[in-house]
Amino acid sequence: MRELSLNVMDIAQNSISAGASCITVDVCEDTALDRLTIRIVDNGRGMTAEQVARVIDPFFTTRTTRKVGLGIPLFKMEAEMTGGGLRIDSEPGKGTTVTAEFVPSHVDFIPLGDINETVLLLITCNTDRDFVFHHRIDDREFTLDTRELRGILGEEVDLNVPDVVAWMRDFLKEQTESIKGEKI
Repeated sequence: MRELSLNVMDIAQNSISAGASCITVDVCEDTALDRLTIRIVDNGRGMTAEQVARVIDPFFTTRTTRKVGLGIPLFKMEAEMTGGGLRIDSEPGKGTTVTAEFVPSHVDFIPLGDINETVLLLITCNTDRDFVFHHRIDDREFTLDTRELRGILGEEVDLNVPDVVAWMRDFLKEQTESIKGEKI
């Protein structure tokens, strides 16, 4: 994939397919250590140890529409190409955590891409789920939690209403500018 945010989209879609009602996307940039860590956590049905071992195989998929599953294997390869790695922790009935670590200064590092728009798309296309997006750069961070938004707006307001989408887009942009210390 050309951007890591597309991998995040793919893994979040796996979480949705696994019945997750809440998905957390955590992006942590540590400039001093030259590390980018992306963690996707869900409360879906989880996997057995055998499934976790097999999920990195591109010829293993639970989908019935195709015979290959490239999302996790590509994400793993992209992390390893930079000197990082990928770990999957899962337990049946408890959910799954996918953690990928990258070395951003490496020549093979694929850009993060527009993670804000990826998260916004996930939220607006899956209004029956909750999402927590946490982005940290060194000691600066912010969080967007749809559970908090629902508490403020009330359950009768969908998160894909144009005014709500515009607010979330502005919030994500402003907060990202704030933690980067620059205008985007």
